[in-house]
Amino acid sequence: MALSHLFSSSRSSTLLKPLTTSYLLRRPISTDSTPLTIETSVPFTSHQCEAPSRAVDTSPKELLTFFRDMALMRRMEIAADSLYKAKLVRGFCHLYDGQEAVAIGMEAAITKKDAIITAYRDHCAFLGRGGNLLQIFSELMGRIDGCSRGKGGSMHFYKKDANFYGGHGIVGAQVPLGCGLAFAQKYSKDEAVTFALYGDGAANQGQLFEALNISALWDLPVILVCENNHYGMGTAEWRAAKSPAYYKRGDYVPGLKVDGMDALAVKQACKFAKEHALKNGPIILEMDTYRYHGHSMSDPGSTYRTRDEITGVRQERDPIERIRKLILSHDLATEKELKDIEKEMRKQVDDAIAQAKESPMPDPSELFTNVYVKGYGVESYGADRKEFRGVLP
Repeated sequence: MALSHLFSSSRSSTLLKPLTTSYLLRRPISTDSTPLTIETSVPFTSHQCEAPSRAVDTSPKELLTFFRDMALMRRMEIAADSLYKAKLVRGFCHLYDGQEAVAIGMEAAITKKDAIITAYRDHCAFLGRGGNLLQIFSELMGRIDGCSRGKGGSMHFYKKDANFYGGHGIVGAQVPLGCGLAFAQKYSKDEAVTFALYGDGAANQGQLFEALNISALWDLPVILVCENNHYGMGTAEWRAAKSPAYYKRGDYVPGLKVDGMDALAVKQACKFAKEHALKNGPIILEMDTYRYHGHSMSDPGSTYRTRDEITGVRQERDPIERIRKLILSHDLATEKELKDIEKEMRKQVDDAIAQAKESPMPDPSELFTNVYVKGYGVESYGADRKEFRGVLP
């Protein structure tokens, strides 16, 4: 049997180089949890710290989960693009396709006790935290079954029970909030950390450095994750940053540059960063990644970069294709089985969209809810409910 051949005890601790071995035998999709060790695609680059090992512990089950989850995220974002063009999604919408390995690898290294806060490119982070497709598409279309009851839209996803704090539309403003979450974790002795995500465009924000300074002073358990997709809106990083080595930007704060298109490298880096933050305080992770769509739906994404550049990244670094090749090279599933998984993900997305379309729009009175704290006696009144009165406790 291929599985016993691959994972015999004499080889279970051997470092498996990615994409170097092919097997003639094929077997059904593996659910095996036998340990595998796979080397990251490129080394980590460190600043003020020792880089973690390139040898990442994983399993056949985890690799197949990575493939399934990233395929679902990819299909979800492509569907969101179509819904926007059909005018079923209004307002702002920022897609994550190409960057899925960051969300997947990060989740694999942490628990739901740890907190995540991010910017407006938040759909896949929400899904990774345990959100479902119905909540996502309902929120995108402004329906009441959305994760923010249809009032947040694409940029304001939220899942309190999984410590996912959004979803923020103001560039860079989520980073000080993330440091505040880390302060609360340390104050409460939670033994948990916060991952505060931002893009290379937000990396030049003054508030980021202010928050990092106080976090370092107080040794807060916060990991600043710069998702460097190389373009802040339509501005290339080299045009906006004199020093685009974002992992070194903390100066006195350690940093690590990671291949953000390699889910296993992201997992290893986040595991390392969590251990560091709990013991020593903040650390910066720069995820070298890439978005396939434009910055937002109004950006075709081809005026400031060539189509050849986008195609080259898809062919050489696509995070889903990397995992697909690993699965095939280690005989964990057949090509047909992986295509069947992708078909299944497409069906799940289509079914969720159909359900979301049936979800009702919020009642107009919902405009006046979630504004003031409940129980404080604040109410709106008048013909157009534009007047308010309240009683202080």
